Amino acid sequence: MDKVDDISAEWRRERPDIDHEAMALIGRLSRLSKHLGAEMAAVFEKHGLNGASFDLLATLRRAGHPYRLSPNALLDRTMVTSGTMTNRIDRLVTLGLAERVKNPNDARSVLIGLTPDGLTRINQAVTDHTANQTRLVAGLRDDERAALNALLTRFLEDFEG
Repeated sequence: MDKVDDISAEWRRERPDIDHEAMALIGRLSRLSKHLGAEMAAVFEKHGLNGASFDLLATLRRAGHPYRLSPNALLDRTMVTSGTMTNRIDRLVTLGLAERVKNPNDARSVLIGLTPDGLTRINQAVTDHTANQTRLVAGLRDDERAALNALLTRFLEDFEG
């Protein structure tokens, strides 16, 4: 029994006509998201980052050497609005973790790249982040993690195709 079971029992008593199973599933996903988000935020904070700055630095790092992408490529890979992206880039440039460099293939545009400090910071943060993620799922057996991953992949397909 967990808190979601308690909530579901109250709703079953008060509203037996609604789908309690769907409510419980979404409730558990929501509660897990909050717990996982808080645990991951603590690791990001340890590196002077938040979820948004980690995401942007990690996206640049995943791009491979020389760790540069156009603003449009960053928008596409992170799925945020252009105004949000500009603010995130500005913050990382101010912190000395990212830089704007002229695009060698188009003099009218710039690329966003990791600075040496940004590369060091994201490498350290990713190492700690993945260790933290491993810790967070350690309570599940390998087969349970695989099954949960498959189910969540299937569920996510309904929204993202």
